[in-house]
Amino acid sequence: MAKKTIRPEPESLNLPLVGVESHAHLDLDEFDEDREAVLERARAAGVSHLINVFLGPDAFERGRPLFDGHPEVSFLLGVHPNDADKLTDESLARMRAHFAADPRLRGVGEIGLDYYWERVPHDIQQRAFVRQLELARELGRPVVIHSRDADADTLALLMDNGFRDYPVLWHCFGAGLDLARSVVDNGWHVSIPGVVTYRRTDDLQAAVARIPLERLLLETDCPFLAPEPWRGKRNHPALMAFTAKRVAEIKGRSAEDIWRITGDNARRFFGL
Repeated sequence: MAKKTIRPEPESLNLPLVGVESHAHLDLDEFDEDREAVLERARAAGVSHLINVFLGPDAFERGRPLFDGHPEVSFLLGVHPNDADKLTDESLARMRAHFAADPRLRGVGEIGLDYYWERVPHDIQQRAFVRQLELARELGRPVVIHSRDADADTLALLMDNGFRDYPVLWHCFGAGLDLARSVVDNGWHVSIPGVVTYRRTDDLQAAVARIPLERLLLETDCPFLAPEPWRGKRNHPALMAFTAKRVAEIKGRSAEDIWRITGDNARRFFGL
């Protein structure tokens, strides 16, 4: 009989209630059966605040009421590059109205470019990206970037549109030192997902070692990309504790230090 794998639970790390989950998708169907329990579990594991990401105005209007009883959850709103062909004047107007009405909306995102899936032509993605960058500047809100197999074009559009030293967060960072240097040199921040715990991610781990602590945030991108030792299972915010543990090992700090510092960075970045 195969031996059952016993995985440690995130609560076992005993992290203080100061962590910030900077990128979750708790409005998705994967959490319909236990969303309240997932939020309670996050708190028990030391997550004091969460940022839920709504992928477009329809998702926001449908999912916003799910968090009415949870003031510890703030929001991002943006049209993902794989839906860039759906960005219209009307949807931009709805987004603008939501930002004006809801103080829990803290930034525009995730927006950017995705050349991996090839679902939307590159020129349409780029136009949608620029229009949402313009919206963020108009609103004076931070920007959260999605870039997959498109880093050169993403960087170029940010620079061409004057976003050097603007509050920009590179979500789900999985690259190496070259991109990390560009992000840091432009005054931006980096959000580290559970991928940093995986084997054969030497480039990412080398980048994390060099990125200044004051520029680092943590995220799950749940329900995707669960960290070890829960890789392959549904991700959820409590599991971010294991990402903090791995970053701490890379940085030569305690997990509690990383938890507190990245939480403080997120609070400053999003104005929480």
